[in-house]
Amino acid sequence: MSSATITTELMSMPAILPESSLLLLVHAPDLDGDSRRMRAVIHALEHALPGLHLDWTRSEAEGIQPLSQRDAWLDEAAEDGELPALCNGDEDHLVTLSGWERAGHLSPGNEPLFELHLELPLDTRGIAMAGRLLEAMAESSRAWWGRVLTSRTVVELSRQVRRHWQDAPEPPRGLPVLEPLEMTPTPVVPHHLGWVNYWSAATVQRLGFPDPSRDAELLTRSRQTAFGGWLVRLTDAPLDLDDPAHLDVLRRTYARFPAIGGRAAP
Repeated sequence: MSSATITTELMSMPAILPESSLLLLVHAPDLDGDSRRMRAVIHALEHALPGLHLDWTRSEAEGIQPLSQRDAWLDEAAEDGELPALCNGDEDHLVTLSGWERAGHLSPGNEPLFELHLELPLDTRGIAMAGRLLEAMAESSRAWWGRVLTSRTVVELSRQVRRHWQDAPEPPRGLPVLEPLEMTPTPVVPHHLGWVNYWSAATVQRLGFPDPSRDAELLTRSRQTAFGGWLVRLTDAPLDLDDPAHLDVLRRTYARFPAIGGRAAP
């Protein structure tokens, strides 16, 4: 099994998951070797979170190293179709950005895409800024959709996704079965839900959101973005599957939008 397939089936969670982090994911159109969108994402994130400077790189082999020529480094990375981990260099409050291209045969609708991940501490500031950072990352990358989940919740919710070798998986807590990412029909429709969700203008049109009569509760925690997308927050606090009220909202939101996860035609 390829590493890309494994990543898909675990909802694209990082290889190392700290117990207390927030994981932001967006799916955007393919870069085609152009680093300008990478720069736009970095600048948008640094603007959204005062004091953030993503001018360090991080690897398991070499640890955290400063980047003296970030733009040249990004140009080279874009040619390879990836964004190796950038970070803020603060090991006590580490913020890490990474991304990679997904080939068409591993992506919805056979359309290659670029997948971006941001990891930040699960603390008071991270919780307060998560929606703003998701919006900045999504709109600067021209993403179709994105979400925020805690590292713990990502691991459990990965069990929703049907594996290729399974006919009848048993997702946790009565949640619906989701199709593998590459078997969903279009990149415009989200593959899964998060605590905070970014849905582009094209996505909300496909989903039929907002419908004032059906989405009154969601609209109390949602707002439209500058580019016509929406930030949709399911619960006030980060999604906790041990909280019956949170679980109920998650189940009801999946029922409201059956196209999410390839369960119905968009």
